Amino acid sequence: MGNLLYIIAVLLIIGWAIGFIGYNAGGIIHILLVIAIIAIIVRVIQGRRIL
Repeated sequence: MGNLLYIIAVLLIIGWAIGFIGYNAGGIIHILLVIAIIAIIVRVIQGRRIL
């Protein structure tokens, strides 16, 4: 499950970067970035609990 969150976060960050550079999609791009950051934070927190 942790690897899935990491993969989703990376894909969202890539999508955000592509949208930020190539397109002007307004708030949707920033929502993707926020979701990616939340997924990374959840991954870090879960990683610390396991160790």
